[in-house]
Amino acid sequence: MAWISLMVAGVFEMFGVAMINKLHKDRNWQAFVLLFLGFGGSFFFLAYAMKTLPMGTAYAIWTGIGASGGAILGMILYGEAKDWKRLLFIAMVLGAAIGLKLVS
Repeated sequence: MAWISLMVAGVFEMFGVAMINKLHKDRNWQAFVLLFLGFGGSFFFLAYAMKTLPMGTAYAIWTGIGASGGAILGMILYGEAKDWKRLLFIAMVLGAAIGLKLVS
């Protein structure tokens, strides 16, 4: 259950990152509330996962999901560059997260 919670925390982190961009563009209270809920949910599920998982592993995977997911959302939703170098480094981050799970 801790791993599922960690994945959910990562998805909330991605949502929070997307809401940072929305708040920057729109500057309205709805975007702020969504930003708060995104990061709040992320920290809640991360804390739950860390009751079972080692802190270093949980934090590294959570950060990897948030960073990779944020970059992918930027490419899909906001027209950021999709060159092969970015995709390679995103794959490396995700590979490192999978490696941490395999050795934990």
